[in-house]
Amino acid sequence: MERTEAEDVRVLKEGEPLVLSTLSKTWILDLDGTILMHNGYKLDGKDTLIEAARDYIRNIPEDDFILILTSRTEEFKDMTLSFLNENDIRYDEILFNVPMGERIIVNDRKLSGIDMAVAVNIDRDIWNVPRVKCEL
Repeated sequence: MERTEAEDVRVLKEGEPLVLSTLSKTWILDLDGTILMHNGYKLDGKDTLIEAARDYIRNIPEDDFILILTSRTEEFKDMTLSFLNENDIRYDEILFNVPMGERIIVNDRKLSGIDMAVAVNIDRDIWNVPRVKCEL
């Protein structure tokens, strides 16, 4: 089945769940401006957690893999890891020194038609990620 560009972009209405498969997932999360307030560690020397992000991450199934990306340099690695651990932020891997430009995810589509890449853009410092409903 040929798909048009418009079919590859889904825009959710506010409050609408993101309907995904029942397969285990890989979550790729940015750190600053999504989980932590943007550049707090630079502005006032400490990080500030976005509480809604912690609550959401706590509800990600244990079988899912969480990868955190940050453009923070190695200089801030120990401080960052300590803060995440002290605040019970679960992750499987974290990558430092990632360029601060766009994150581009490319993945194949299952033969059944299930899209295997989803992107969610949120406003800085406001965790408004749609809830996930697994049913496909």
